[in-house]
Parts: sequence; C-alpha cells; structure tokens
Amino acid sequence: MTVAKLGAVVLDCPDPAALAAFYAGVLGGGVEGEGEWVDLKVPGGQALAFQAAPGYVAPEWPAPDHSQQFHLDLTVEDLDAAEKEVLALGARPLDTEDRSRTWRVYADPAGHPFCLCAS
Repeated sequence: MTVAKLGAVVLDCPDPAALAAFYAGVLGGGVEGEGEWVDLKVPGGQALAFQAAPGYVAPEWPAPDHSQQFHLDLTVEDLDAAEKEVLALGARPLDTEDRSRTWRVYADPAGHPFCLCAS
C-alpha cells in the first residue's frame, strides 16, 4: 500500500515561465500558469512545476562542498542530436567530453544539472 502519489517535481528558479519554456522545448507538453508558479504538463509523464525563488542560487556541479540538489535523467534516442537541441534551447554543457559514455551532463538556463542518457 502506498501513502501518496507523486504530483509533480518542483524546481526553484528565478524565472518560472522561462524555465518552463526551456523544458517544454526539451520534453514537449503544455505550459500552464504564470507569475510565481508555472506547470509543464509532460506528455505521458509526471508534471514539472517551476516556482519563483527570490535570491535563488544555482547548484554547483561538480563541487564536493556544494550539493547539486537533484538532477533529471532524460532518455534520448540519439545523444548527439539531443545535445544540439538542448544547447540551442539554452542549456550549458557541464560534463560532455567523454563521448564513449552513454550519458552527458548539462545545466538548464537556471543552473540545474540534467543528464541526457542514451536509451
């Protein structure tokens, strides 16, 4: 028996609408809301929500003395093609040099780390 169901993953950020638009470009779906709270309804998946956080400080990765807080693993068919798309949408590479791996690490426009993982 479960106690609860996951409603949404919520990301703190300085600009909820902008970060929701970034993830809509990566994952598809529809953006709902404005202002302090914006939802992204992802097709066939859980909702992502974006909450304004005054004084937001982005995680540092990799930094043993700073927590990355969390990260998203996003499964893709073609790492190279997906990389081009996320970079065009405003992602920043964090750990992408080792092309023999089946994953690469990026930061979204607000600095949250996420991985593109080969399916």
